[in-house]
Amino acid sequence: MSVVGKKNWIIPDCELPPEGEGVLKGHESVIIVNDTKKKAVIKVKLYFADKEAYEGIVWTVDPQKVRCFRMNNLDDMCGFKVPLETQYAMKIESSQPVVIQYGRLDNRQTNLAYYTTMAY
Repeated sequence: MSVVGKKNWIIPDCELPPEGEGVLKGHESVIIVNDTKKKAVIKVKLYFADKEAYEGIVWTVDPQKVRCFRMNNLDDMCGFKVPLETQYAMKIESSQPVVIQYGRLDNRQTNLAYYTTMAY
């Protein structure tokens, strides 16, 4: 069996939108698939344009599982509060090869905008 994924990823265009007032709340998320037979321990580093990078976020994804991490969830972010409407980037280093997808739901305008992209 060949394992799918890689250990190092970058998401260059992150920006946490406010929740807004609609039924669907604005958010960002990182979805991680661990196709291996070992737990993936994942270190996250955030880069900002106007301040020092932040380290200290650690995620885990069990073998053969998928997990969604929300940037507006303090538990998911290990207590770090991601600033709203601030452009940043994310580096993700995993102990096991994983596949990562990024998603953002932005409802600051009348036309709801949701998009996803694969990390690099």
